[in-house]
Amino acid sequence: MAWIVLIASAVLEAVWATALGMSQGFRRLAPTAVFAVAMTLSMAGLAYAMTSLPTGTAYAVWVGIGAVLTVVIAAVRGQEKLTPLRAALLAGLIGCVVGLKAVS
Repeated sequence: MAWIVLIASAVLEAVWATALGMSQGFRRLAPTAVFAVAMTLSMAGLAYAMTSLPTGTAYAVWVGIGAVLTVVIAAVRGQEKLTPLRAALLAGLIGCVVGLKAVS
């Protein structure tokens, strides 16, 4: 169960990071509200996962998945270019996350 919550929390990390960028320094209400709710839920899920997973592993997985998804969202929205090299590096990051799960 901890792994499922951790992955959901990592998805929420991408949501709050994206909303933070859209909030324009907390000047836009809707993205600011999405940021606050998603960040709270993301942190709560990470905290729950850390009760049964090693802290370093849980944090690395949370950050890795969240970072990759944030880049993918930005690429889909046309805010960043996803070059073959960037895609390969992101795939490597996901490979490392999968490796952490495999050895945990």
